[in-house]
Parts: sequence; C-alpha cells; structure tokens
Amino acid sequence: MKHERLGIELSGQPLGFAEMVTIGAGKAKISASATGMARIAIAREVVEDAIASGMPVYGSTTGVGAMKDVEWSADELDTFNLGLVRAHHFGTGTPFSCNIVRNAMAIRINTALTGQVGCTPELIQAYIRMLEADLIPVVRRTGSIGCADIGLMGQIGAVLTGVGEAIYRGNRMQAAEAFRAAGLEPMRMAPRDSLASLSINAVSFASAAETTRNAAASIRVLLATAMMAAGALGASRDPWKAVRHVGTAREALIGAWLCNASDEWNWPVATHVQDPLSLRMIAQVFGAVIENLLSTGHKILAATGRSDDNPVVVEGRVMTSGGSLPLDVTILLESAALCMAHAARNAFNRCVILGNGQRRDLPVNLVPPGRIATGFGPIIKLAGEIFSRVLSMSNPVSAQSLVVAAGLEDEAAFLPLVIERFDRQMRALKRLAALEALLSAQAIDILGDEPKGVAAMLYAVVRKHADFYIVDRPLSAEVEAIEEELGSDDFVSKLTEQVPIASFDDFFALGSLERIEERLTGP
Repeated sequence: MKHERLGIELSGQPLGFAEMVTIGAGKAKISASATGMARIAIAREVVEDAIASGMPVYGSTTGVGAMKDVEWSADELDTFNLGLVRAHHFGTGTPFSCNIVRNAMAIRINTALTGQVGCTPELIQAYIRMLEADLIPVVRRTGSIGCADIGLMGQIGAVLTGVGEAIYRGNRMQAAEAFRAAGLEPMRMAPRDSLASLSINAVSFASAAETTRNAAASIRVLLATAMMAAGALGASRDPWKAVRHVGTAREALIGAWLCNASDEWNWPVATHVQDPLSLRMIAQVFGAVIENLLSTGHKILAATGRSDDNPVVVEGRVMTSGGSLPLDVTILLESAALCMAHAARNAFNRCVILGNGQRRDLPVNLVPPGRIATGFGPIIKLAGEIFSRVLSMSNPVSAQSLVVAAGLEDEAAFLPLVIERFDRQMRALKRLAALEALLSAQAIDILGDEPKGVAAMLYAVVRKHADFYIVDRPLSAEVEAIEEELGSDDFVSKLTEQVPIASFDDFFALGSLERIEERLTGP
C-alpha cells in the first residue's frame, strides 16, 4: 500500500522545524490556503493596475539593478521576463540537497501567500505542481551575496521556464526532459513573476534552518559526551546543582539535565575543593549556546513567513523595498558560530584533561598499566585541530564592503557564506564529540566503572566500533564510525527520549523523521 504523504497547508504564517523537515524529505503534500490565494489575487490586481496606468514597476516593466531606468514596451515584456529569470541562472559549485531546495520552494510559496508580492496565482500553482511531482531543480550553492538569492533562486526560476537541470525520480536531467517525464508544462513568466521567482532569500533561509537544526542536534550529543567525560574524570556534581539556583534560566536548564542524565551513574568523586573550569562550567557554556540557538531558530522561522521581495504590495500600492537584506538572521548566525567555538573549546579542554591522566590516577595517554603503547596522546592533536578549525570559522564576515550594480547595490549580508561556515563548524563538532566519547570510554574501562543511563548509551556506541585500547592501532576509521552513529537521527531520537530537554528538542524537531511525522499527525 502506498504511503500517503502528510498534508501541509501553507498560509503565509511562519513554518516550523517539524514542517520543514517533512517538506524537505519529500514526505509532504503541499497546498496553499484559500485565504492566502485570495491575498495573492488582490495583490496581483494592484500590480496589473499599476502596469496598465503606465507606472514603471521595477523588474516587471523596467530592467533591474543598474538597468532600473530602462523601460520595456508591452511587446517586449514576454522576452524580458523570460530572459530575466534565465540570466540569473549563474550559480556554480556543488548543488544543495533536494531537502533544501524543496524547502526553498515552500518558503517562496508561503511568503507570497502574505499578499505582499504581486505575482500571479499561476506562479504559485507552478511551484506546487513541481513539488507534487517531486521535480526538484538543481541549485548550485555559490551564487548569492546575501541580499536576495538571485543566483540561487534564479536556478529554480529558470527550471520553471524549462531550462537548467532538475532531479526527477532520483535522476539528474535537463529541465525540459524532466518536465516531459513528469507530464508538466514549463511556466510562462508574466510581468512580476520572473523577479518574484528569484529576488528573495528563500534558499538561504531553507539552508539556515537545516544547518541550525543540525547544530542543535550536534550540541545535544556534545552535551552528553561532556557529562560522560565528567563522570570518567570524577567531577563534582555540585556546580550543576548550584547553577539551578544561581544561574540563568538556560544555565539552570542544562544543570538540571546534567544532574538527571547522570543520576543513575554514581561515579567516585575525585574533586579537591573544585574542578577545572571546563568541568565546572559545562552548564554555563552550553546554557549560552542553546540560548543563542533558540534565538537564531526563532529568527529563521519568522523569516519564512514574511515577504523579503522588492518591490512589495502594501497599502494598495506597489512600493520599493529594502527587505531583501537578511541582516537579522545573518548576525544571529554569526553569533551562533562564536558559540560553536566556545563549545568546541570546552570539549577540547576535557579531551586534554583525559589524555593527561592524573585525575583518579588515570595513566598518561590512557595507556593501561603494564602495556607498551603510545596510546591516545597523538589523537589529542586531532582534537586540537578540530577546535582550531571551528574557531577559525567564527570570525564575522557580514560587514565587509561590496559595491555592485553601478553603485546602486552597496549592502550585503553574505548569508550563504555565513551558513556554509556554520555548517562546517557543526560537522567538526560531531567529530569532536566522537573523540570525547572515545577517550571517556577508555578511561571508564581502565577504572572499571559501570556507566548508566545516557553515559551507557554513549559507551555502547563507542565499544560497538572501537575495542578497549591495549596495543597501538589505527584509529581513523573507528573515530569516523563513532561520529556517524552518534550524529544519526536514530541516536539523537534515543538521546532525547532518554533525558529530554523538551523546550529545545521539540522546537528543533530533533530525532528521526518517523518521530516528527508522529508528532505532526498526533492529537
């Protein structure tokens, strides 16, 4: 029996992470609300009246950028609008995933349903038909300075007209071939449709949402390995208890989680007066990180329900707009990148303490007593390299100067570049979590501890892929295997079910697709 896709009606209201995960996976049947389509029709009438009156309408009857003062006659509009979208198919490089492109298309539909764009209803219906057929444009990722994704969205718009490349039924092919195979017709771009299909930040917002959600999952795993390392090192739980009384709300939340997650494992405390800061301040570091991620996530979701077009239809008129600069999202993401560096430093410091030995009489490099081996000393350098890598991508880039289009366009946010760097940080953190778990498991076995709860889950993953270290051996493949499993949706689902942080886990819809679909369809 064919599995029915979950119905998601777009209305112009902001999307949620659960909805975007489902749409991105191609598991949703998209529709547009009747009230949203009515708003589109009203806005379209305003645009058509403006054109009929002879009023210049940017990007509809005039050129764009440096050609804004060039006006086109009625006989030239078809040629101009077709050429405009195709001229903006200039992105290069590795394509975005189909998940991101599906969500970008859904965001374009959704923001048009606010009634502030002025495109035709036919443009929105064309997007919906492509999503229904799962005909997904190939969007190469380099082509936006973060002030409307013209070179990214332009690739989607060009496919709508039958040129470019698309993925259909898992095969990459020319757009015209994909349309024929799907039984669809290319779109005729009416005035305003062409610019409306390319001059927005929908790809960046879709990419930002996916990367931020992945970062949230990585931080959840890294928090768990921090607790595991604290147990292996015999850290005192007192700072975690204290922070629930004297910390910020987020710090108290993390302190409570650390206590709950470690409750079953009664490790021997090796603390003399107080622990190193990297153990004592786990709640402070991760409290700040999740505070930022939640703020960033809310800002991204808000962007999925507002028009960032130029021009816009407001107060019954066509007006020019500066809304295509996504600086609010960009600045928060740059702040998130700085948070990732703090989390990486915190984990690296614990890795160093584990490798140094001494606490709880652990041997240097975690070499078991009586064994001839170099042990885990060299791999600490990998942890240092990962931390340095994360730190190097935390410097802001959004304020750098760039002037194009004959001096008319002199602001940019560089949002795609910020997201790309943030994504690389997130991937690096997954490897750092794997290293911390591997080192902690070695210490646990040397000490003869019996971890419980969350620590036992992590320990089981490590020992599934890496035996207790007694003779020097290659570790590369083992680290990668641990990293892959700890970063999987299945493991994150188990982790968040074992000891949840509901306000965080549910907001970002962490875990497997099946779990997300259950939540969307549940009572």
